[in-house]
Amino acid sequence: MEPYKLGEMEQKFAELIWEQAPIGSGELTKLCEEAFCWKRTTTYTMLKRLCDRDLFANEKGTVVVKMTREEFQGLQGEQFINEHYEGSLPRFLAAFSKRKKISETEIAQLKRLIEEYEEESHA
Repeated sequence: MEPYKLGEMEQKFAELIWEQAPIGSGELTKLCEEAFCWKRTTTYTMLKRLCDRDLFANEKGTVVVKMTREEFQGLQGEQFINEHYEGSLPRFLAAFSKRKKISETEIAQLKRLIEEYEEESHA
């Protein structure tokens, strides 16, 4: 099992938790029953899976976020680039831009990100 890949229902469940956390585990089971028609045991099984991946923790009956959605998505992107582009962001962007035109707005956003990164690395 790859740590930063989630199945469809794991992803939906994670999104629900990110939107509601911190949330009591009892309240979470009610939400999952309404949203997914899950039994309590299914909710706890799925929660354990995501806790084992360090996305969430069940602390004394309260589910809390250990990894934000943004952190998780960043790690997913990093894993994807490592697996498919030998860890090279420029190779990924080159392949991506051959298939889809990058807009002027996106180019400006990328430039800003690079400039911010350069400023942080020189500070």
